[in-house]
Formats: sequence, C-alpha cells, structure tokens
Amino acid sequence: MNWSGLTVGYALSGSHCTFAEVMPQIQRFVDAGANVVPIVSQTIMTTDTRFGTSEQWQTQLKAITGNEIISTIVQAEPLGPSKLIDVLLIAPCTGNTTSRLANAQTDSAVLMASKSQMRNGRPIVIAISTNDGLGLNLANIAKLIVTKNIYFVPFGQDNPVQKPNSLVARMDLALETCEAALQGKQLQPLIIERFNY
Repeated sequence: MNWSGLTVGYALSGSHCTFAEVMPQIQRFVDAGANVVPIVSQTIMTTDTRFGTSEQWQTQLKAITGNEIISTIVQAEPLGPSKLIDVLLIAPCTGNTTSRLANAQTDSAVLMASKSQMRNGRPIVIAISTNDGLGLNLANIAKLIVTKNIYFVPFGQDNPVQKPNSLVARMDLALETCEAALQGKQLQPLIIERFNY
C-alpha cells in the first residue's frame, strides 16, 4: 500500500513496558511514506519509569515523526473539524483507555482524537496491552470489537501462566492492520498465540 499523502495519528497510552516495542512500528509508517502525528496520554508527558524517562520517549517520538506531540484535549480537538487523520492507531492501548473509549469518556488527548475519528467516520485501530483483558475489561473489548470503524491489531495472552487475564497485541502487525482498516476490513486472524514468557 502507498502511504504517501496519508496521515496516521499514532496514539500512545501508558503501557510503558511496550514503548520500546512500538517505536520501531512508528518508524515503519514513516518509512512507508506516511505523515505520522504523535498523540499521547498525560502519563507519557509526566511519568518516568524503569522502562525510560518521559523526556526520552518524547524526544524519540519527535525524532521519528518530525512532528510535535499532541498531549492535551485542547490540542487534539481540532483533529475533528480538520479531518487531518486518515487512520488513528492507539498502540499501546491500556485497559484504562479501552474502558474509557468503550464508555464514551473523553478525558485525554488520545480519547479526544478517538472521538474525532468517530465523528468523521474514519477508522480507529486498537493495539491492546492490558493485564485485565480477560477480566472486567473483556466487556469493553467486546463492545469495541462490534463497533463500526473500530479494528484491533491481532492479540493474545502474553503470559497465561502468571497473568492469565493479560492480553497484548502483536505490535509488529500494526501497519498491516491499519492497511486493512483503511479498506474497511479486520486483519485476520484476530485472536492469536502470543506467548513471551
């Protein structure tokens, strides 16, 4: 697929342990010719963890995309009227963000961007990373799977022995899932084996 002329909203929520895995995926979109707009939840702007500092991740996002980071609701709000984004990818999408999206709560830049995509009837692609995917959040995932214009990067249990409720997407399938979503299709198979323990 030719990504030249297309804009990807690449949204990250606070699953810090997957950031190193998703950065190469952002680069894949850039290498394919897409304009990538980084959109982040507040935790990325303020939280240092054992997986890296806030400043480190912000610097990397800007360097890869060449664009400024959208990190507030006010900054994200114009995405709707401008119809800037062709496909919005939330990768990683935490259980918290999944729950809020499924229940129409808009309290972050990521969720405002999602609302804009829904308003414009454009695709949202979710790459989940949640310890509660087969727990209480399963209801939210199910709600989103049957929602028009929402697609999922194929996912599976990452550690069924020690974390039996945990689900994580195959982040390396993000670009392919977005290509399918732009054609109105869900990349298959959706549920896969993803053991990394």
